[in-house]
Amino acid sequence: MRDVFLNTAGIEDFIMEDELLALQPAIDSAHNLLTEKRGPGSEYLGWLDLPTTAMTQVPEIMQAAERIKATSDALVVIGIGGSYLGSRAAIEALGHSFHNLKGNATKVLFAGHNLSSSYHADLLDVLQDMDFSVNIISKSGTTTEPAIAFRIIKDLLESKYGREEAKKRIYATTDAQRGALRTLTEQEGYTAFAIPGDIGGRYSVLTPVGLLPMAAVGIDIEALLKGAMQAREDFPDPNLSLNSCYQYAAIRNLLYRKGKAVELLVSYEPGLQYFCEWWKQLFGESEGKEGKGIFPAAAIFSTDLHSLGQYIQEGTKLLFETVIKVSKPRRELLIPHNAKDFDQLNYLADKGMDFVNDCAYKGTLQAHTQGTIPNLVIQLPDLSAQSLGYLLYFMEKACAISAYMLGVNPFNQPGVEAYKKNMYTLLKD
Repeated sequence: MRDVFLNTAGIEDFIMEDELLALQPAIDSAHNLLTEKRGPGSEYLGWLDLPTTAMTQVPEIMQAAERIKATSDALVVIGIGGSYLGSRAAIEALGHSFHNLKGNATKVLFAGHNLSSSYHADLLDVLQDMDFSVNIISKSGTTTEPAIAFRIIKDLLESKYGREEAKKRIYATTDAQRGALRTLTEQEGYTAFAIPGDIGGRYSVLTPVGLLPMAAVGIDIEALLKGAMQAREDFPDPNLSLNSCYQYAAIRNLLYRKGKAVELLVSYEPGLQYFCEWWKQLFGESEGKEGKGIFPAAAIFSTDLHSLGQYIQEGTKLLFETVIKVSKPRRELLIPHNAKDFDQLNYLADKGMDFVNDCAYKGTLQAHTQGTIPNLVIQLPDLSAQSLGYLLYFMEKACAISAYMLGVNPFNQPGVEAYKKNMYTLLKD
């Protein structure tokens, strides 16, 4: 997709071209570790070819999605981390901003991504009066947050429909061969989808983990995969002058060396909020090891300019920004003329809101770069399924290269186990 490109004008005052080109050997090394599958975590590289292999599963996923839409007002997606962030990112980005309130389309509700009793009790209240199905997503079936949520919601499902009908409304996305959820799925006869063993959770958005919930709410998952396939085809050459994905990884590395310890992912579209959450997990879990890594943060502008803008402009110079700029909004809205001009906005009459949003983007970019904040811009032509699929793969590959450049394993997360170990001890006391 030639219209998806990386604009580096906002870092020209911070990084010299020869500094970037000097990283070519490091990029070559990271590229070889990844493509030759010789690097740490190489057993989890199934995502590299996933856009192509996942296409074969589209018919089966669509059949399940159609059953969900035919029988349910809502789908409850139970999962945490990579088990729900990818699908939520796509649903929020590509759907109506108020999709759960709009029309008769299948609603999607999320559970098991927190341990709040209030949240889950409120969810049970809502489900009492709805026909619903459940998609439980867990490789093991024993991760505390989704396991508790599934137990609670399964109990409601069985009391509402009876055990046999409840089985028909449960869709399990889990390990292909082992684990508590796989065992239960085979015993009960749930409709099942496999999480590939060679793909970790935060890289699983293009597997049934992400694709089934997307399809259930009407997202064109085939177009999403085609976008990811195009990204896969666009970045085979490690030459930094040709590969914008690797440029992004290299520039991040250089800024990190210059003391920029925080990356703020920015969008001017609220629908990308959960894409930012997905991105935070992707880079945070992949890079944050051995005392290394850029801290991933996110903001939605212009909203957060009214809370974070002052700090970004004049606070400690520890961050840089990566802006996702969407060229064409999903919908346009004109600003009306008012005879009394009570708000003194008639100079904007008949202009689109996106024109104002674009001016906010340009003005902020100028202010922040002048305020010594480096800015990268990833330009998308639109917020379509194809563009989003392209962006997802772009970020996954950039993350793997970036982590190898740091000298860490991009595909493990040993630190995540620390809180779990302590929590289990406290729970059993």
